[in-house]
Amino acid sequence: MVKCVLPKDESRVRFPLPAPINSDCDIIIMKTFAFRLHPGQDLKKEIFKFTKQNKISAGAILTCVGSLQKIIIRMAGAKEIKTFEEDFEIVSLAGTLEENDGHLHISISDKDGNVFGGHLKDGAIIRTTAEIVIAELDGLSFGREFDKETGYEELVIKNV
Repeated sequence: MVKCVLPKDESRVRFPLPAPINSDCDIIIMKTFAFRLHPGQDLKKEIFKFTKQNKISAGAILTCVGSLQKIIIRMAGAKEIKTFEEDFEIVSLAGTLEENDGHLHISISDKDGNVFGGHLKDGAIIRTTAEIVIAELDGLSFGREFDKETGYEELVIKNV
C-alpha cells in the first residue's frame, strides 16, 4: 500500500473524497491559483491561456467576479450563438479546465439586475476587471471525447 504524503505548500488544500479516486489514496491535493484580467482582455481566451501556461491538466473554476462590456454565449438547448454588448456584472462562472480545452458556463446581470447566462464562447470582453480563482486537482487528468448519446464532446476523467 502506498502512503499518501501531503505537501507542506500552503497553496495546496486537501479534502476527503466520499470514494477513493485511486485505490491507494482517498484524498486529492488541490492547488489554487488567483489572477486578475484587465479591460479589453477576452475572458475565455485568457483563462485557457493561463491553464495552458501553468500546465493544468485537471482544473475547476472556484470563483470569478468582475464586469464585461461584451458577451458571446450559447443559451441552453440552442444552436445559435448570441452576442450582447452593454455593461454586465459577472454573477458567476463555473466550469472544468484542461490544458488545451475546457467547458465554461457564465451568469451575468445587466443594469436592471436581470440575470441570464449560458455556455461561454470566445469574445467576452472585460470592462473593468475579472478576478479569477482556479483549482488544479493533482492526480487527475481531464479530457474530452465525443459522446454519441449527447452529441457533444464530454468530460473524461483519468487518474495520472
